[in-house]
Amino acid sequence: MTGYIPLTYLDLAVASVFLILNAVFSIWLQLGLARKLIISALRMVVQLLLIGLVLKAVFAASSAPVTLLIAVIMVMFAGREIRARQERRLAGIWGFSLGGAAMLFAGSIITVFGLTLQIDATPWWMPQYSLPLFGMILGNTMTGVSLGLDTLHTGLYRERNAVEAQLLLGRTRWQATAPVTRRALRSGFTPIINAMAATGVVALPGMMTGQILSGIDPQNAVQYQLLIMFLIAGATGLGVMAAIFASLWRLTDRRHRLRLDRLARPRDDA
Repeated sequence: MTGYIPLTYLDLAVASVFLILNAVFSIWLQLGLARKLIISALRMVVQLLLIGLVLKAVFAASSAPVTLLIAVIMVMFAGREIRARQERRLAGIWGFSLGGAAMLFAGSIITVFGLTLQIDATPWWMPQYSLPLFGMILGNTMTGVSLGLDTLHTGLYRERNAVEAQLLLGRTRWQATAPVTRRALRSGFTPIINAMAATGVVALPGMMTGQILSGIDPQNAVQYQLLIMFLIAGATGLGVMAAIFASLWRLTDRRHRLRLDRLARPRDDA
């Protein structure tokens, strides 16, 4: 059996039955998750339906400025998500812009690299290729950056006395914060390392599964999935390192002092 198999809205409704069942169990067990499950599912439905309409129009227009605008909007939403996932975040515009800038830096470089050298799309910015690839790279990089920054900020605040003691002994800001930095980098790298280790044995990735279901030869689907995973891993690494070191630069100064006053107060302390 080959070829695309269309789905109806009835098929989607039937598939949601188990999600609704999870919400019922949440109410029964008093987990307090039913409302979040339903709202998240409804939000997902609305967002995907809207993005389907938007992408249809963008693909039809095939315009570089429009493609760039959609990519910028994606980065802005991802930056907001990074900020929201941190218990302690940078104060002011830094809390939003630093993570977004790190993702934009890593995602743009890796996406252009893949489109021009491997996928060989003509032109390289064609939205049919660039936006899905950029979205996959951005989503995974967002997870790594948010975890890395949260670990860094929480670790610096918790171990501020030890870091300041090292600074008083004459260590530079990079040397004094090295243990916390290493933990933050490991935390940011962990999701993509786990994903690569489990891919093919524990789980078949979404892109590969979609290609196989649409009738593409499994070997070709595997090649594309390997390409995507390599690009995602590269972007995640670049994004995490850029965000961690940029945040360290912000939370210290030229006089090698720890500047935790540049962290916003967490919500529960506000």
